[in-house]
Amino acid sequence: MGQPVAVVVKQSPTPGLVRFEANRNLTGMGHETFRTAADAVGPRPAASLARTLLATGHVQRVHMFGNIITVDLLKGYTADGLADIVRDMYQYWKPGMVPPALVEPVAEEGGAPAAVGAAAPAGASAYEQLIPATLRDRSAAALAKWQANH
Repeated sequence: MGQPVAVVVKQSPTPGLVRFEANRNLTGMGHETFRTAADAVGPRPAASLARTLLATGHVQRVHMFGNIITVDLLKGYTADGLADIVRDMYQYWKPGMVPPALVEPVAEEGGAPAAVGAAAPAGASAYEQLIPATLRDRSAAALAKWQANH
């Protein structure tokens, strides 16, 4: 799940420099440069993407401005696979992954709080005992008004 980012790869005339143009704004109006993973602090999309790109071991520096991601590659490496990292940056589930099991919390003994059904009329059903008195009164008033008009 998640929506892939559209990425266009632009080769630079400078060897070892690759530019990615994304369809998402990552930095707002500011320039951001990341030389190490320690520079990419926080959960922001720009920092998260920079950490992922730097973790590949192929990248020396990442610069981002708006939707432009400029990557300086280490000598001897290519940009193969980096476009996939940018494209999948918002993918939190991919085909073949097993979703985590949802575990329902176990209800504690004692049931609902005493305040919820405290003013329930005698002989009320279990459902009526779970509804607060204010809602039961409002519902009864609305039903009486409807019956008077029809």
